[in-house]
Amino acid sequence: MRFVVDMNLSPEWVHPLAEQGHVTIHWRDVGAVDALDDDILIWAAEDDRIVLTPDLDFGVAARGLKAPSVVQLRLDNLDPLVVGTSVVQSIAAAGEAVVGGAILTIEPGQTRLRPGLGTIAIDG
Repeated sequence: MRFVVDMNLSPEWVHPLAEQGHVTIHWRDVGAVDALDDDILIWAAEDDRIVLTPDLDFGVAARGLKAPSVVQLRLDNLDPLVVGTSVVQSIAAAGEAVVGGAILTIEPGQTRLRPGLGTIAIDG
């Protein structure tokens, strides 16, 4: 999978994803630091990327889009050294269902996948 890490997350998030074979970049390396969510979504769709973000607005903006997908981290601790492994495992559990405009929400003890309408629990 191909990811772009949102500005609201540390560039260190690139490492746990890349270590699992995902092609990953941080937004600061490709776009303006003050870019709007819609600009990031459009770029991610054009570059076939999944957006990794703690920003809840991405889920709202992504609704109805075929692509890109969004992985939302709704966690108290966003340090990739602390939660990176569990986030990568949640993404792996979702598998290919996380592509094509899906919203994967990762919360403490629960991961939800919204491939469009409805919600599918994949663990928890």
